[in-house]
Amino acid sequence: MGPLLAARRFFTKAEVSADGRTLHQIDPSGWDRFYRDRWAHDKVVRSTHGVNCTGSCSWQVFVKDGLITWEHQATDYPSVGPESPEYEPRGCPRGASFSWYTYSPSRVRYPYVRGVLLEMWREARARLGDPVLAWAELTGDAERARAYKRARGKGGFVRAGWDEVLELMAAAHVHTIKRYGPDRVAGFSPIPAMSMASFAAGTRFLSMIGGTLLSFYDWYADLPVASPQVWGDQTDVPEAADWWNSRYLIMWGSNIPVTRTPDAHFMTEARYQGTKVVAVSPDYADNVKFADDWLAPHPGTDGALAMAMGHVVLSEFFRDRQVLYFTDYVRKYTDLPFLVTLEPRGDAYVPRRFLTAADLPGHEGEQGENAEFKTVLLDEETGRAVVPNGSLGFRWGQEGEGRWNLGLDGTTPLLTLAGGRRRAVEVDLPRFDEGATEGGSVMRRGVPVTEVGGRLVTTVFDLLMAQYGVARDLPGEWPAGYEDASQPYTPAWAEEITSVPAATIARIAREFARNAEVTQGRSMIAMGAGTNHWFHSDQIYRSFLTLVLLTGCQGVNGGGWAHYVGQEKVRPVTGFQHLAFALDWQRPTRHMAGTAFWYLATDQWRYDRIGAGELASPLGRGLFDGRSFADCNAQAARLGWLPSHPTFDRNPLDLADEAAEKGIPAAEHVVAELKAGRLRFAAEDPGDPATFPRVLTVWRANLLGSSGKGSEYFLRHLLGTDAETRNTEGTRPAEVTWREEAAEGKLDLLTAIDFRMTSTALFADVVLPAATWYEKHDLSSTDMHPFVHAFNPAIAPPWQARSDHDAFLGLADAFSELAARHLGRRTDVLAVPLTHDTPDELAQPGGRVRDWRRGECEPIPGRTMPKIITIDRDYAATGERMRGIGPLFAELGLSTKGVTYQVGPELDHLRTKNGVTAEGRISVATADRMCEAILALSGTTNGRLATQGFQTLEKRTGTKLADLAAEHEGTRITFADTQARPQPVITSPEWSGSETGGRRYSAFVINVERDKPWHTLTGRQQFFLDHDWITELGEQLPAYRPPLTMSRHYGEQGDGQAAEVTVRYLTPHSKWSIHSEYQDNAYMLALSRGGPTIWMSVEDAARIGVADNDWIEAYNRNGVVVARAVVSHRMPAGTVYMYHAKDRNVNVPLTERSGRRGGVHNSLTHLLLKPSHLIGGYAQFTYAFNYYGPTGNQRDEVTVIRRRDQEVTY
Repeated sequence: MGPLLAARRFFTKAEVSADGRTLHQIDPSGWDRFYRDRWAHDKVVRSTHGVNCTGSCSWQVFVKDGLITWEHQATDYPSVGPESPEYEPRGCPRGASFSWYTYSPSRVRYPYVRGVLLEMWREARARLGDPVLAWAELTGDAERARAYKRARGKGGFVRAGWDEVLELMAAAHVHTIKRYGPDRVAGFSPIPAMSMASFAAGTRFLSMIGGTLLSFYDWYADLPVASPQVWGDQTDVPEAADWWNSRYLIMWGSNIPVTRTPDAHFMTEARYQGTKVVAVSPDYADNVKFADDWLAPHPGTDGALAMAMGHVVLSEFFRDRQVLYFTDYVRKYTDLPFLVTLEPRGDAYVPRRFLTAADLPGHEGEQGENAEFKTVLLDEETGRAVVPNGSLGFRWGQEGEGRWNLGLDGTTPLLTLAGGRRRAVEVDLPRFDEGATEGGSVMRRGVPVTEVGGRLVTTVFDLLMAQYGVARDLPGEWPAGYEDASQPYTPAWAEEITSVPAATIARIAREFARNAEVTQGRSMIAMGAGTNHWFHSDQIYRSFLTLVLLTGCQGVNGGGWAHYVGQEKVRPVTGFQHLAFALDWQRPTRHMAGTAFWYLATDQWRYDRIGAGELASPLGRGLFDGRSFADCNAQAARLGWLPSHPTFDRNPLDLADEAAEKGIPAAEHVVAELKAGRLRFAAEDPGDPATFPRVLTVWRANLLGSSGKGSEYFLRHLLGTDAETRNTEGTRPAEVTWREEAAEGKLDLLTAIDFRMTSTALFADVVLPAATWYEKHDLSSTDMHPFVHAFNPAIAPPWQARSDHDAFLGLADAFSELAARHLGRRTDVLAVPLTHDTPDELAQPGGRVRDWRRGECEPIPGRTMPKIITIDRDYAATGERMRGIGPLFAELGLSTKGVTYQVGPELDHLRTKNGVTAEGRISVATADRMCEAILALSGTTNGRLATQGFQTLEKRTGTKLADLAAEHEGTRITFADTQARPQPVITSPEWSGSETGGRRYSAFVINVERDKPWHTLTGRQQFFLDHDWITELGEQLPAYRPPLTMSRHYGEQGDGQAAEVTVRYLTPHSKWSIHSEYQDNAYMLALSRGGPTIWMSVEDAARIGVADNDWIEAYNRNGVVVARAVVSHRMPAGTVYMYHAKDRNVNVPLTERSGRRGGVHNSLTHLLLKPSHLIGGYAQFTYAFNYYGPTGNQRDEVTVIRRRDQEVTY
């Protein structure tokens, strides 16, 4: 042995313990101790991330000496079976970096208050002795209020104690309710699925006090309006594993590898078994490299591409030859065979509305219940008019029991009137690719017709063939073939608009349909923000959905639509929504359409240059002439279509008192005051200080750094601080009151509850430190996988952080104490919109617009205007009620999508499991108890309720359903189960797909396989829509509507002082962050340039002398942004990308234009409301929270870019 080896005892034997159970070996080098210590830990705790990424990934969190040290992906998901790839491991680099936030410099450690506000508050509080009086004096003094509002966003935070801050907040809430009304108190928190108990903590408190809960899905523009239009349901989509079942997958506006990172492997793995993948994207996006074909249309022209594909499908698979699978599908499951009335217009006709049983005098007794909501078709064998089961008229009322189903009872629906001796007429149809206004022009095409009940009618299918330009030897103007570019919607026509070659369009359409024919519907379109964030997103999506419906793909595993943007799917939805909205104590709650709220609250309506009439088709009847979007919104509010909160120009508590003094019902009093003109809806005069929102709490959200479209208007009008907008005020409304001086600083108190200092926190008056996702109990679910699983605290919240649940309980206690002296018990008057999945869908037959304000009808609550409902509120008991389940669950049950669940056994179980409060109520006083209750009270996590729900539904449909849940009737998923590992959910009436037998979830499988109708007028998937406002816009059928022409309305944006380029401005999701989360994380900053960047093409950069990484400024009428230029060949000329949600706290210099800090991505945007998104009161067009409403779209915007001085200052 050499001396070196001998010295190191290289071959020395290890020492063995006396009992032979352990072996000890000494390594004197210790070289690996650093690595061992880095991964050492005392315990491992399962949790997840609540970041609205849709991943909902389970993570193992490692703790050493009480500190979180690292995290790792969990790998114990339940198997999906041998025929499919597994869900594990799930995660992404962003999630793997989250633990950095726990101890990061951006962590909010203590409660903070803006110094100038706290100083004034303390002085008034000490002098007056009553916190409520102190807040009243402070906000009532215009000079002092202006002083602290002007300080917003300018630093100056002072640390304060929890008790003091909660008292200040409680005083603001109590004073606002007493002086202005509870609807002037609002809360914003998005996407409950990403952390259900945390969301519920705030909404439960606000619901208790009568506050306004702001929707988010529509506000984010993630809500696909086409979904309720076509299906009467919102965003029910396949889980990611169902991509594996597809044989033809188009990624269209959805960059799956970047935005669905944990699930992207299903897409790539599907290619191994022959699935063809097509990417449709204007740039060379990350998903393109996975595609077999790349189609690159110009931004915003996706609808033209889809319409041309529809032209090919209809031509080759319906006209040239008939595919039995396709025709059978559309006859039974769509509205294509249903009859539509035609009305004369000049020397031609126009489609008007569906023919109904009410139009058929003496038709076999169908004149009875709900006849105006029973649609009609013709029997192919007899030619007779038939009123089939399944339409909306059968869903409600006694006569429809057992008949709300898709059974045809021997009838073969007639798809087309073409052939035979039937005559044809010419119809005028809209086209939007040409014309002097956004409303486009008119094309004339023929349809075959017949008379039924004295009315001239045709089928929806015949109208669709005419709309798509599929020639069938009928009169009118028709394209000569695919190569004819003069007529919509041929491939050659689309090529001129999109730049995609006509031959490619025809080939992809043919492949998509042929695959669906061969595989019986296994062609799928994955779509997302890239195609949904446009002003006319509903028309874009309807053109996509036409493709999957014509080819029989919807309701089929491996087929249909797959819309993924937000983490919208709360799988245990019944228990969640009833607890979150305090429906155990009072019903209903104040839900508000978020976009409409912000549109008025930030005064963006004052800057509109586009009128509603500009959008109307030449075929319209002038319903929008001279009217603004604000006018349309006000009309929607007073007709009961959309909620409107704040509601009236008077405190709703005072309205109740006035009615009581007169000894009449509140509804009668409100109607009388409205008719007399003494009472107005707040939406009719949003500039009246009596209608301002006064208190806003934001939690689990970064409103001002992520979703706040029109950011600079938020700063100026809502917050009253410095803003960069240079826009001038626009056209005056016809009906909404215009006040010459726009308000600034409407909001008296803005509170942000967060674990990091976001843009919202920087502008807030109060910032409360929140627990992170590794420091609390909660629940998570997503539409991407079929599991529900838990958050768990790996450590207690450090410093003075609290969970959202505990923060709101503290606020409720402080509020109750002050409310006992200032509010007591009060009666609140709510104006509630006509509600989806209730008999309110029957309120306004035919979608005819009749306005009581104009004398066209009487104001009747629940029919021609909102329902007027009173709620008795015991304000002093708010804290107590927050902690316990109220009596209404036992008395009324829980209802979801029209199905009511009786939950007596579940309440007994929870009484034992959760314990009771001092008042004897089932406890939900802690977040884990809240989670337990959510799971126990939902069909997806409680097999008894799922089975009961299907049994209830069977009575209405007359079809077999309960067996779908029977295998799990005895299953109850507990919170402890979700803490142990992700739990697969149970098939339930709460959703339209089926997991029965371990199958992969796909939307509307139950509808197709069990003949359950869709929640639409016809009970089928609808191509044709007949509400008056949709008709006015020319959107009864799918059509291509180009992006708004901003230069036409606002003129050129540049000032011409330097080399500039005007470009389309898009704000997609980033690979280095999830919304504004992670963009300031040290690990993620190491992977990118960090801070704001704008991606632009080589050509555009060369035009203005910009090199890669140069500083540039992007500006328009709305604001200004400073960013680094990323010059890339992947970008098409004329378009730039600014990846969204970069806060102002990383590398944001001052602008050259004003010397102020550069803006965020939304500083260049401005809200516009589309009138068809405001409608309600009719069939599927009735309101529900995050179901239907105007979207906060932003992709039609343009901006000017110039190179700036490269010496930037901060």
